[in-house]
Amino acid sequence: MFSNPEQNVAQLGLREGMRVADFGAGTGAYSLAASKHVGHTGHVYAIEVQKDLVKKLESEIKESMVKNVECIWGNIEKIHGTKVADHSMDAVIVANVLFQADDKLGLLDEVRRILKKDGKVLLVEWLSSFSGMGPSPEHVVEPNMATDLFTKRGFSFVEKITTNPHHYGIIFSHE
Repeated sequence: MFSNPEQNVAQLGLREGMRVADFGAGTGAYSLAASKHVGHTGHVYAIEVQKDLVKKLESEIKESMVKNVECIWGNIEKIHGTKVADHSMDAVIVANVLFQADDKLGLLDEVRRILKKDGKVLLVEWLSSFSGMGPSPEHVVEPNMATDLFTKRGFSFVEKITTNPHHYGIIFSHE
């Protein structure tokens, strides 16, 4: 029923030494999955707007002795809201977040600001509400709508990825 962060991140093509931002990191499942791929010389920025989730994730990271994940309390919908430097990320993960964003274009502008040229974005979203399991029907961002949003903000469609029956995944690149 839920999408597998390990499987989804593996399809992004991350390598040792890369720098990755996880927008709306939540409990850190995608951040921790990415940390394994970027290795000791890479770095993952787990960005979350809810302070309680940031503290919980910081505690979990410290406990598990993961050294390459940094938690940031930030607003992913505002320019410079993530506190990450311009054009500094090799990849950005936007998983189960776009449907929650009040300012979807603001979120994509912040992704574009921090992403290096030719950097990649992994988008994972719910396909439908699935009778209340997922987001409410009016908040579902269908694949075509997501692709339109991304291309209007200067991203190129790269490929669809395999997720699960309840989600879809798309990789975009920064032009």
